[in-house]
Amino acid sequence: MQKFGFGIGASKNPHFCRTKRGRNGAPIWKISLFLLLLPTALLGGKNFVKPEAKTAINYPAHDFHRDEKVAIAADPYDNPEKAKIFTTNFAQHGFLPIFFVVTNDSDQPVSIANMEMKLITGNRSKLTPIASEDLYRRLSNPQAKTGSNNPLPFPRKVKGGVSKQQMDEIESSQFAARAVEPHSTQAGFFFFDVGDINAPLRGATIDITGVADAKGGELLFFEIPMDKYLDAARNP
Repeated sequence: MQKFGFGIGASKNPHFCRTKRGRNGAPIWKISLFLLLLPTALLGGKNFVKPEAKTAINYPAHDFHRDEKVAIAADPYDNPEKAKIFTTNFAQHGFLPIFFVVTNDSDQPVSIANMEMKLITGNRSKLTPIASEDLYRRLSNPQAKTGSNNPLPFPRKVKGGVSKQQMDEIESSQFAARAVEPHSTQAGFFFFDVGDINAPLRGATIDITGVADAKGGELLFFEIPMDKYLDAARNP
C-alpha cells in the first residue's frame, strides 16, 4: 500500500507539490485574489476632483461688474454627464450642485467672506445653499426625500449612511474662499435643495450680495439669470 508522507518524502509525490496554474502561467490562488480585490480597487480609485475654473465671464450664466472688474458665474451640475465627477448622487436626495466662480480682474483684493446668495426660482421660491450638516443628515437618512417632482433624471434609490469618502468629497468641493486676490479666480460648489420644485432653473435668477472691495465697501449686488445657462446648453 502506498504511503503519503507530509515530511521530507512528501516532495516525491507530484500531487502534493504541484501548484495549479492558469492559462497565463500564474498560480490560481493569485488570480483568485486579484479578482476578489479588483472591485475594491476600482471603487477606491475614484476620488473627487474639483473642476478647473475658467474666468467667470467664460460661463454662459454670469454677471460682470465692469467698473469694479469683478465677475461671478454660476454653472449648475444638473445632468448625469456633469454630475459624474461626484461619487455621491446628490440628485436622488433632491440636491442641485452649482459651481460658483468669482473672478477679480482689478488691482485690489475683493472680500467674499460675507458673500450670500439666493436662488430665486421662476415661481418666486427663495432658496439658500444648504449647510454641510444638513447635507450629511439628508444623505444618511434612508427616508430622505427625493421629491416626486425631482426634475433631474437620476435613479431614486436611496442608501443610508455617509462614508468618509462622501464627507471628504463634500468638504473639498464646497466654496471656501474668503477673498479673491487681484487678477485671480476662486471657485467651488454650493448645494441647493430643489427636491420639491419642478424645473428649478427655468426663469430663475441667483442674487449675490456681500461682496466687498479692499476698503470694505460693498459692491452692488450681482444677478445671474439661469436662462442663459439653459439656452446655451440647448444651443452650444
